[in-house]
Amino acid sequence: MPALRSVLIFKLGVWTGMTAAAALVRQALPSRGDEDSNELALVAVLNGVELKSRAPAFRGGSIFTWLGGVDLDLRGAELGPDAQLTLNTLFGGVAIHTPPEWRIDSELRAVAGGVDARGASGDDTAAPVLRVDGLALFGGVAID
Repeated sequence: MPALRSVLIFKLGVWTGMTAAAALVRQALPSRGDEDSNELALVAVLNGVELKSRAPAFRGGSIFTWLGGVDLDLRGAELGPDAQLTLNTLFGGVAIHTPPEWRIDSELRAVAGGVDARGASGDDTAAPVLRVDGLALFGGVAID
């Protein structure tokens, strides 16, 4: 029993520490950007962020989640040249919805998590390209 108690206390301490650190990060890194912004810096720590973009020339930005999630709808946005989005998630998730005519160039990696990024359909070299990179650590990324 003392060994089990030690393990439980250790796990409780780890989760308490992670939650406290996440709360500090949440205050230090606020989200930037709105539905008309061409560049975004979305942060979801211990919460969720939902954004429907209408950007006239979306260039990309960054998304960071920690024990939270982001739902980004880009179907109302126009893609600018050389658009790049960097995604990093830790125990969280990111869902991105893109127009069917966009091509997605994904260099996302997952460690004990998952990535589902819609690939380019066909050989349409004139289609706008959104480059996506980043890491899903104990989390998930879905791009459709």
